[in-house]
Amino acid sequence: MTIATAPHRLWRNRRYLTWLVSDTSKGLAASLFAFAIPLLALIVTNDPAQAGIIGGAGMVARLLMTLVGGILADRHRRILLMLLGSLLGILLAGAFTLLALADALTFGSLLVIDVLLAARSGLFDVAGESAIKEIVPDEAMGRAQAANQGRDAALQLAGGPIGGLLLGVGGWLVGVAMTVCHLVAAVTAWMLGREARRAGIVDAGAEADDAATAPAAAPNAWAELREGFTWLMSRPDLGGVLLIITTINLGFNAAITTVIYALQQDGYPEVLIGAMTAGVGAVMLVGALFAPLLVPRFAAGRLAVIGLSIAAIGAIVVSMVTEPWAIVAVLGVAVLMIPALNAAMMGYFMVATPTQLLGRANSAAGVLGMGALPLAPLIAGFGLTWIGREWTLLVCAGLCVLAVALALGNRALRALPVESRWAEHAKQYESV
Repeated sequence: MTIATAPHRLWRNRRYLTWLVSDTSKGLAASLFAFAIPLLALIVTNDPAQAGIIGGAGMVARLLMTLVGGILADRHRRILLMLLGSLLGILLAGAFTLLALADALTFGSLLVIDVLLAARSGLFDVAGESAIKEIVPDEAMGRAQAANQGRDAALQLAGGPIGGLLLGVGGWLVGVAMTVCHLVAAVTAWMLGREARRAGIVDAGAEADDAATAPAAAPNAWAELREGFTWLMSRPDLGGVLLIITTINLGFNAAITTVIYALQQDGYPEVLIGAMTAGVGAVMLVGALFAPLLVPRFAAGRLAVIGLSIAAIGAIVVSMVTEPWAIVAVLGVAVLMIPALNAAMMGYFMVATPTQLLGRANSAAGVLGMGALPLAPLIAGFGLTWIGREWTLLVCAGLCVLAVALALGNRALRALPVESRWAEHAKQYESV
């Protein structure tokens, strides 16, 4: 006799909801700063190339610190790391506020604060991303990632207009809003830790902490880091996909950055640019609302190929339009399937990765998948300066088309199944 079990209901999972509030608050702070920093850099320097240097330096700092963050997430209590990261965010956001109030925002100060905030994200965000595996069961991971995609789309929807309005008053107000967001993230991270202690729940990082107190060989960071990369690259279902993700991330993000830089240089106000970003975010939110319906019903590989193809077509078409309404329409269509693509890829990754390796595998995937992303603002800034808007966007579109070609030729990616078969599918690679 078979006993049917009810599906896990995410919205009745108090720990998941607490985690979501903490992660969302931190994400809103990042969204506000990500919107403000390139525009502030352009306002201060009036030079797209210098703005690109600031953006690229921050991305490099985040990628490098992500490697350290992965080791920390597997060694120590992940929820505690979430709290420490939020407290550091309060200090850095406060420092940015003071610089803006003192009218001390220059190329140098913006470069330093961007690098520091990006390094904070690299060190501590991996822990938050990894903590969800102890909070949400495997059978609900796809839906949880789809919900996260909806959250991210809502942040993009809100971040643009809110950032534009705040920036219209002054950069200091962006800093105040970031400080409040990190404060909320810190309080909810503390609540999450308290709930775990009351329930007697121990996460993988806590087990590592306990193990570290026992007599054993001294920790070897390089060996731990290699273990994460080696495991990830040994998996045909995961490692081979990273080159594709790197290429599409670089091409599409460079295209969006080029559009934003070009609009600012053409004299469009920050509020309008923010509203355009919100328009694209609104379409992503619609896509995210459908993602929980698509992920359980369609193979992850099929969703990936379709999403990549639509994004590549959008990158080509956006090079042909210049009116703000047309840009929003084209980019909106281009990102429609991105939430489902991301939910499927991240959901499968979380299910396939052992808990004790999740921090390092997460950081390795982040570095390999996003390793070229610091080039995006550089391509946009120097491309606009040297070859102009249209040719820069065509270069970005070429990268997106290359990603689609790589996806079509990747058998392991195309073979990824629907959500209900992820755990079974992943097991066949465990001995590889």
